[in-house]
Amino acid sequence: MSEHPPSSLLEVCVVVGASHEKLQEVCQTLNSHRSVEHVLLEPEVLHVLAPPFVSRPQAESEAVRSHWRRHHSFLRKKRKRAPSAATAPAQAHHTFAGEDAATGREGSEDVAVPKDIDLMALPQLCFPGGLQVTNVQREEQFHFLVFTDVFGNKSHGVVMQYYRPIQGEMSSCQNGARMKLFCAHSMCVISKYPYFTALKDSLSCLLIQLRACPFSDVEEKVKDFAAKLALVPTPPPGQLHLMFTLPPLTIELPSREDKDCPVIDLDLHLPFLCFRPQALLQVLSCLLQEQRVVIFSATWARLTLVAESLLLFLQPLSWQHPYVPVLARGMLDFLMAPTAFLMGCHLCHFEEVAAETDDLILINIDNGSVSTSCSDTVDLPEIPSLAADCFTQRCQSLRIHFDLDQCLRASCTDINDQRAQRRAWQRSLNHHIQIITTELIVNIFRDVSSHLNYEHRVFHCEEFLKSREPMEHLFYKNVLETHIFHSFLRDRLNRKMDNFARMELSTRSEMQKMKASVAVPRRPTMQEIRARKKSSLPENRLINRQAMSLPNLGDDQTIKFQRSALLARILMFEPAPRMPPKGVEVFKLPEFPETLSFHAVQGYYRDLIQLLGNAINSVQNDNASLLARYYYMRGFINLLCLRRLDALVDFQTLYKTDTAIFPTQLVTCLVDSLIQEEQQQANRRPELERLILKMKTENQKPSVQLDDHVKKFELPCKNLDREKFVRCIQEGGVVKDVATIHRLFDALTDGESKQVEPELFKGFYTFWKEMEAEAQDVNLPTDVIDRLDHSECVYKLSSCVKTSHGVGKIAMTQKRLFLLPEGQSGFLEITTFRDIQEVKIASAPFLLVRIPSLRIRTSGRLEVFEANLKTETELWNLVVKEMWAGRKMANQHKDPQYMTQALTNVLLMDAVVGCLHTQRSICAASKLAYFDKVKLEVPMMVPKSTSETLKHKINPSLNLAEAQTVHVLLYTPGQLTCNDSKDEMNPKLWVALSGGRVVVFDAASWSMLQDSIQVGESQLNCMLGLVHEQVWIGSQDSVIYIIDTHSLFCNKQLTEHRYEVTGLTQDAGDQHSSLQTYSCSRDGTILQWDSSSLKVTRQFQLSCCGDSIVELRKSGTPQRRLLPPEHLQSPPRHFSSFLVIPERGQLWTGSADSGDLYLWHTDSSTPSFKKISLTGCSGVTCMIRVKDQIWVGCRGRSGVGGQCGAQMGGKVLVVDPQSHMVVKELQAHSDSIQTLCSAEDRYVLSGSARRDGKIAIWKVE
Repeated sequence: MSEHPPSSLLEVCVVVGASHEKLQEVCQTLNSHRSVEHVLLEPEVLHVLAPPFVSRPQAESEAVRSHWRRHHSFLRKKRKRAPSAATAPAQAHHTFAGEDAATGREGSEDVAVPKDIDLMALPQLCFPGGLQVTNVQREEQFHFLVFTDVFGNKSHGVVMQYYRPIQGEMSSCQNGARMKLFCAHSMCVISKYPYFTALKDSLSCLLIQLRACPFSDVEEKVKDFAAKLALVPTPPPGQLHLMFTLPPLTIELPSREDKDCPVIDLDLHLPFLCFRPQALLQVLSCLLQEQRVVIFSATWARLTLVAESLLLFLQPLSWQHPYVPVLARGMLDFLMAPTAFLMGCHLCHFEEVAAETDDLILINIDNGSVSTSCSDTVDLPEIPSLAADCFTQRCQSLRIHFDLDQCLRASCTDINDQRAQRRAWQRSLNHHIQIITTELIVNIFRDVSSHLNYEHRVFHCEEFLKSREPMEHLFYKNVLETHIFHSFLRDRLNRKMDNFARMELSTRSEMQKMKASVAVPRRPTMQEIRARKKSSLPENRLINRQAMSLPNLGDDQTIKFQRSALLARILMFEPAPRMPPKGVEVFKLPEFPETLSFHAVQGYYRDLIQLLGNAINSVQNDNASLLARYYYMRGFINLLCLRRLDALVDFQTLYKTDTAIFPTQLVTCLVDSLIQEEQQQANRRPELERLILKMKTENQKPSVQLDDHVKKFELPCKNLDREKFVRCIQEGGVVKDVATIHRLFDALTDGESKQVEPELFKGFYTFWKEMEAEAQDVNLPTDVIDRLDHSECVYKLSSCVKTSHGVGKIAMTQKRLFLLPEGQSGFLEITTFRDIQEVKIASAPFLLVRIPSLRIRTSGRLEVFEANLKTETELWNLVVKEMWAGRKMANQHKDPQYMTQALTNVLLMDAVVGCLHTQRSICAASKLAYFDKVKLEVPMMVPKSTSETLKHKINPSLNLAEAQTVHVLLYTPGQLTCNDSKDEMNPKLWVALSGGRVVVFDAASWSMLQDSIQVGESQLNCMLGLVHEQVWIGSQDSVIYIIDTHSLFCNKQLTEHRYEVTGLTQDAGDQHSSLQTYSCSRDGTILQWDSSSLKVTRQFQLSCCGDSIVELRKSGTPQRRLLPPEHLQSPPRHFSSFLVIPERGQLWTGSADSGDLYLWHTDSSTPSFKKISLTGCSGVTCMIRVKDQIWVGCRGRSGVGGQCGAQMGGKVLVVDPQSHMVVKELQAHSDSIQTLCSAEDRYVLSGSARRDGKIAIWKVE
């Protein structure tokens, strides 16, 4: 929800110059024959103009005139006793804001200067080089300002300096000749948003009028100008730009791309004209490392424009320190601040600043140089070379010269046409620059997200550093400690979906997607090792470095591993994406009224409302996003006209068009301001009554403070009980699964104390991280790497041992065991885990003793592999058996997560044995051999029908600590998202989990596309895919949420239901009714929707008693009603699902409390039913029709075998509607089936409750 209330373009307009008294003093000074060049005046505020400029008719003219005078006279009095602006601007500001209230001065309510505007410091900033009297009329000049208050809120100003002759008698200076003198005045227009170009254009239009008017009319001209700008609203975020006319120019106000992006109304290519790419990278590096940076130019205007561009290049990282792009000559002492800052000075102060201040980064915009106050070079770590090289290459493709692009075009004969061409070119260029700079930031920080623990808000900075090149460590160490990076981390942990996140997701490699979809400890794959070998130099292959992954360890432990120069983390090496900028719509505001009376302004607003209404009618439903912007604008204008109910209607429509820009705070205040009569009128309109109730209900809820803290993992200092141990293991990034952590806790305590001591935890964690580091040091021969699969990783390596295949080291991947022979190249495959038949410990003779050995029998091979692993034998026995059991279960259940879990168990066993160093270490590690125990305790053979029908299983709770219930499944075909796209889009699987979380899978590869789309906080009951690129989701909170299937954003809501939404369906009976969608809620309300306009076309209300199935005519009148069979009515049992087969005249029903299906024959006037018993089923939860079959989801009976033992499992039954027999019984879930869905009648997908929490994919025969 957007929390930024709309505002007008103008916040305040200030005229700064020399007072009449000061100018009289100039005349007297010149009488003493003093040179004009030495006369400096102190600038002061002459006039302050702030909205509102009109009032109610009875006092209209008086209020406007007194508004001007009060500002002027008050400031003159205030200035006599104010402290200097340079020493106490904040104090002066607060005194100004409160003095009228303290003195009770009449009319003080008219003084409406915004509280965060520091008028005491403004004169210096309007004349940063000083205010001089000249004897020649100089050209007008512009420069730009940025004001920041103590809370970090910014305002932006554009200053125009123009010269006018001094009025009155001027004394002769020399030879008795009279001299005409000129003095500068500054017009400063301040806005909440950085509309630098628009405000400069507006002031340029005013300048034409000021040149032509007499001095006595200047005041009225300026007041009229400010009042017109106050009528201009700012556009909401999105694709709608606004345009207004100030003769002779037509001026455009661009909007923000989205609510998280700033307004961009300047030329972003200016830094590329000032700096070479290498120097620009150096400047960005200084900002990322939060240095004390000063920029210099001989032109004041360049300072702010370049500084603003540089900060935009860092997005989404946001500068957190003092930022003053223009320092007046009296403010140079600001550069003595000890903290980081970004400030700007005139070039004439360069030598002075360099000589008197240490440790400054000095940037000369005019010649493109970067130096320090002590040296001509900058001794700071540079941006990582691969990211820098990619950026430099991209810069070469920028076309930053407008004339080169326009040389083939005809010359424009109209100035506004020429300006429109320039704006279009600049918009396109700015878009490409933003892509390149965002790509640079993504390249630098791409791997950050993989080192975050979202649940506990932990950033593993040591792990992140370990993944960087050694030569990059100093740069990253500096950056990781900055406020700018800390703010960036908070946004990542809050899962902010900004341009960085979107680009990072869209440019992941296949290997990165694969790793993200499998929760397994990090190890280098063969593909990564191959790339590393190609890119590494021989002399740099092995290095020593400290174990940076071990926080606050006292021991100086050094770990050897191989440097990774892998290029996988760099974004792209193909040509830069040339994505065209999003199309924009320009809405032209009405012409300003000639007189700015109250009635004229109201007429202007009425014209604007009418134009917005015409735009809404012309757009209709073709572009919901654009429609939302028009409604937003009209709601704001209605509010200005005090048409509060109309404003509420417009804002309420945003729920159906784009909730992202819904102004929650503004609407809350609007609801609170309704008078009694308006409240009564709103209560007679259902949509307004619902909106008001919603706003009041949300306002009464306790405010939830957003969790913004970021932690670094630290080893515990106290004993850990089971709960604290789980938290520490999860924070440390060892493993997420709670059940696995509980088994690890039991292994480390080993039946003794039920607490883990800090030293034991430290030993375990140290060994775990050492194993990760040693895995990076695996130096496999090239022919070994070539023979292994790309995705294979070496997870365990034995010491050099004697085997039946010779002497060598045994290596284990997730697929096989192989031997690396001593002194030979290549490898000898021992076995794959799927082919193992037997694993046992034997003994082999050695001199006079027998030493333990491990024997592995493989199917298809006569000889048995034997390895004399000595003291490692028992551990390897546990490891191989666990991997064997995991592979067997993964193959039987078509679920690769079993193998992932087995790998995790094996690595935990290794760490437990390594840290305990006791005789019972093997016994303790055996508690982690989960799958090997399950295989022994319960027969895990999957029934033949299940094995033949089951295709695959996926886990939607992969990134969560515990499994969640799969409440609803929806499959959408590929063409659903490619109506307006030339790119082929894969089908998607939508999964509704507990707490309003939606997970999205690519249904072609079954990889996870989005792990969390939050739609409310309540349970989701139903989903429906529509051809208009939408997925509708009904929730227990009575809202229907709509997700855009292309952007995967939930930006629309339907709030017409008052109770829990229980069902969604679409009428596709004929072509004309294909857009009709139906929804129902628990209170018996059925709504018919036009899915294009999202409007309710009809409403039905069922008044039914008890549980029944009602058949309705299309008119909404009941045709018949079916009640449960009499023997099921006492005790009452409710229908959980039903299915209609109209061509057979059949209605199938099921109850969650009964293991029976009931088949109703609906052709007769008195429907009869047949009971079909389902063996081993205690309740029917769902059913769907696929081809000529009925698939039924059930809850199993207690005591059913399987992985969960005595817990109730889930079954999927396939019923033949002709024979009424169960033709197939499928078992793949250890908890009840919650939902079924069909994928184009080729597959059926089943989702289960939280004890299982997985999705099974079944083939349909």
